Amino acid sequence: MKKHFALALPLMLMLTLILGMQTSYAAETIKIGVLYPLTGGAAAEGRELRAGAELAAEIANTSKIKMDMAKRVGIASMGGAKIELIFKDHEGNPTLGADQAKKLIQDDKVIGILGCYHSAVTKTVSAVCEEMGIPMINDSSTSPALTTRGFKWFWRTTPHDITFTQDLFEFLKGITEGKAMGVPAIPKAQIKTLAAACEKTEWGSQVSETIGTLSKDYGFELKKSILYAAKSPDLSSEVRSLKSARPDIMLFASYASDAILMMKTLKAEKAGPKMIWGQDAGFEAPEFRSTLGDDVIGILTRTVFAPQVGQVKDVSGQVNFLYRKNMGRDLSGASARAFTGVQTWVEVLEKAGSTVPAAIQKAANTIIIPGDQLIVPWKGIRFAASGSDQGQNELGSGMIGQYQKNKEGEIVMEIVYPFDVATAKLIYPLKGF
Repeated sequence: MKKHFALALPLMLMLTLILGMQTSYAAETIKIGVLYPLTGGAAAEGRELRAGAELAAEIANTSKIKMDMAKRVGIASMGGAKIELIFKDHEGNPTLGADQAKKLIQDDKVIGILGCYHSAVTKTVSAVCEEMGIPMINDSSTSPALTTRGFKWFWRTTPHDITFTQDLFEFLKGITEGKAMGVPAIPKAQIKTLAAACEKTEWGSQVSETIGTLSKDYGFELKKSILYAAKSPDLSSEVRSLKSARPDIMLFASYASDAILMMKTLKAEKAGPKMIWGQDAGFEAPEFRSTLGDDVIGILTRTVFAPQVGQVKDVSGQVNFLYRKNMGRDLSGASARAFTGVQTWVEVLEKAGSTVPAAIQKAANTIIIPGDQLIVPWKGIRFAASGSDQGQNELGSGMIGQYQKNKEGEIVMEIVYPFDVATAKLIYPLKGF
C-alpha cells in the first residue's frame, strides 16, 4: 500500500499543480493595446471607435448575445482568460502613435495592438510592431499601401480605399444603366465631370490618387483634384477652386471637423453639384449629421455598416441594439469596424490558444471567420498569407449609403449600393447646395 501511495503522490502533486495553473491562468487578463484619436480633429471618430471596441470586449467577456464569440465567456482555449483593452490617444500624430505603441509593448506588456484609424499613424505603429515582433490587427485604416509592405506582423480586417472607390465608380456606372432604385437611367454626360478634395495625410493622398486612376479607367473626367490640410480653419479658397471647375459630382476624403466645414462652405458658396460623395470618416461621424441637420440629406458616403443590415443579419441587429442602449445612437461604420477588430482579436487568440507571438501569427494567417458571425455584411475574414496584399482581409466589401429622412422624420443612413440590397430610392439630384 505504501508503494501505491508513493506512486500516487507525485501524480496527485502534478494534478494539483496543473489545476492551480489553470485556475491562475483563467483569472488573468489578456492585454491588448488600442490606439485611437481620442482628442484632436478626429476625436468624434475616436469616440465611436472606442465605444465599438469596448462593446466587443464586453460581449466576449460576459456572453450577452448569440454569437460564437459570446458563447465562450472569455478565451476558452486559455482557461476563460478575459480581454482587457488599454486605450491610448495618438491625437492623429504618427510620431506620438509610435511612441505610445512602444510604451504599450514595453511598459503595459500588451500582447498585441489594435488601431489606429489614421493611416499615417497606422504606418508608424505597424513599423514598431514589425520591428519588435508584436502582432497588430488594423480595423479602420484604409490606405492601400499599408498591406503592400510585406509585413509579417500586420493584418487588416477592413477593405481598403481601392475597394471603396471602385464601389463609387461601379455605382456611377450602374445609375447610367438604370440600376438605382427609383431613378431612371441617367445619361453619363450628366454626371461625367468630377472634382475631388482630400485631406493631405497618408489616407487622403492615397484616396486622391485612386480617384484619379479610376476616373480614367471608368471614362469620367476629373476636372479638379486638390489636397488640403485637415485642420484648416477656413476652406473658402478650396471650395471656390472646386466650384470654378463646375463639376457634376464632388468627391471628398475628410475627417469630421473639415467635412463639416467643407459642407457649410459649399452651401454658402452655392456650389451646385448634382452629387456629393464622401470617403466615410468625417462623413459618417455622429457630429456630421447632428451639426448639419437637414443639410446632410442626399449626401452619399461609403460605409461598411447601416442599421438596416440588422434586418437581414440577426447578429447585427442584436449588437446594434446593445450599442444604441449604451450610446443613444446606432452603430456607425467606425464603431462597427472597431467592434469587428476586437472580435477578430478574440477569434485569433482562441485559435492560437496562447499569447506567444508566433502562435498568434500562425493563427492569424490561417483564421477564417464566417460572415454569419460578423455584424458587417462581409463574406467573412480571411487574411492573405502572402503576395502583394499580404495581411489584407480578402472577404470584405463596402456599401454606399445616403442620408435620407424616414417616415418618422428622422435622418437615417439608407443603403443605395449594392443595388440588390438597396433599402430606399436614390435621391437625385442633390438639393440645397
